[in-house]
Amino acid sequence: MTGTSTTDAADEVAGQATPTAARSGPVAAVLAFVRRPLVRGLAVGILLAGSLPPWGFWPLAFVALALLDRLLADAPWRSRLARGTVVGLALFAPTIVWITQLTAPGYVVAVAVFSAITGLFCSLVPPGAGRRPGLIGAWALCESLRMAWPFGGAPLSLLAVGQVAGPLAGIARIGGVLGIAIATVAIGVAVSAAASRQLLPSVGAVVGAAALLVVAVLAPHGHETGKQLDIAFVQGGGAQGTRAINSDSHVVFERHLHASAKVPAGMDLVLWPENVVDTEFDVQDSEEGRELQTLARRLQAPLLVGTVEGVSDTRFRNSQQVLDSNGIWGDRYVKVQRVPFGEWVPFRSFIEHFAPNTLARRDATISHQSGLLHTQAGPVATVISWEVFFGHRARSAVAAGGQLLYNPTNGSTYTGTFVQTQQVASSRLRAIETGRWEVQVAPTGFSAFVSPEGRVHQRTGTSEQAVRVRRGVPLRTGTTWYVRWGDLPARILAAVLLATGWALDRLRRRPARSTHAEPATATVPEPA
Repeated sequence: MTGTSTTDAADEVAGQATPTAARSGPVAAVLAFVRRPLVRGLAVGILLAGSLPPWGFWPLAFVALALLDRLLADAPWRSRLARGTVVGLALFAPTIVWITQLTAPGYVVAVAVFSAITGLFCSLVPPGAGRRPGLIGAWALCESLRMAWPFGGAPLSLLAVGQVAGPLAGIARIGGVLGIAIATVAIGVAVSAAASRQLLPSVGAVVGAAALLVVAVLAPHGHETGKQLDIAFVQGGGAQGTRAINSDSHVVFERHLHASAKVPAGMDLVLWPENVVDTEFDVQDSEEGRELQTLARRLQAPLLVGTVEGVSDTRFRNSQQVLDSNGIWGDRYVKVQRVPFGEWVPFRSFIEHFAPNTLARRDATISHQSGLLHTQAGPVATVISWEVFFGHRARSAVAAGGQLLYNPTNGSTYTGTFVQTQQVASSRLRAIETGRWEVQVAPTGFSAFVSPEGRVHQRTGTSEQAVRVRRGVPLRTGTTWYVRWGDLPARILAAVLLATGWALDRLRRRPARSTHAEPATATVPEPA
């Protein structure tokens, strides 16, 4: 990787126009304003946001990352920290705005924390000769941290969620979302290098990204077992933007019962969304439970339903349960990964001082299950709602034997389509990573079938009542590289790239220091 260009050095000027530029009028003033690091940082974040759903214009990410490379060039670490924080602010403020519908204070906390983390990792990027491999590694490590911390992990606004719509999607089966992030940033820095007429780093970055794509094509995809299922999912419909505390849970249940009358006979599997059966105690002992048993017997098919059951005044259980075709209760999977500020409240005692009425009254319990549900139709790998954003949850359930991926979810709390579009994109990533067909089903949309290549089929709209049937969905087995190794290879590669960046930076600076030191050490010859 070569050093920075004269344009990079000029960018370090904090937007102050030269006297000549100042005399040239309003155009120069505008250009000077645009060159300010703060403005450029906001532009980078906005472009990154535009590459993600619901906007989803994925090429914008390459432009944004090229600009980020220039923004960090030759900047001291405090400037890199500040500029990276501004980038994070412009990225997260619009893309996670849906959190305000859970808790406005929680949204402020989340934006502040995620922006600070982005700034921290930008400060770790070497500013000189090694900044390009360093930026690739630092960005991937930043996303890796956010997948695990804070709040139990919040993998939001990842580059891969936008890039799944583009040509890099297949990398997910070998490197997951971090592999896609590495390739995306590599292309971004290649654009930056090309703009500076630096051929070697530009070609090197593109070749590296292309190599990942080639390996993804050749790597194992999983294979069909030979068994195919006729599957129906049920979307009960109803208004968006409704919260459980302000709605009648029995009405939601009745909508799904009514819609299930449209399920044709002869299905191998019938799937309901997350938590559309809400009881204050074990659902199996409730009136709703008995109605579900009757429905399963009428359909003569296994029925998978999402339940919310009271455990205590402060705890509830979010699970997905199986009824067989005879109406007998079977397997149950209790959710592992909870939604921060939705299913549990970080900093509850602190936030209660400011907005006590916006907080969920109870926190969800946590299980340590794999996510595998055993049904008469076959083993089903289950990720409940928020869990679809976590590659390791689908990986766990598939590694346990899942041959079909199932994402029961509930986005009815949120107006608009921010959550819904991001969740469909995440389902596409999970299907590619695991080499499995996936079914996403929500009470008010979006619901869809997703192929192992990440293609979306029969997607519903929001608020509509719908039953979708897909016949001949193949069960699949086999292990992709991502299922086998998870995120570890991508994390190692990211750490190596960051270390390589700093090594290059130090090597490039050492000759410079030696050159500058020569005049000071030279001796003056004595006169003859």
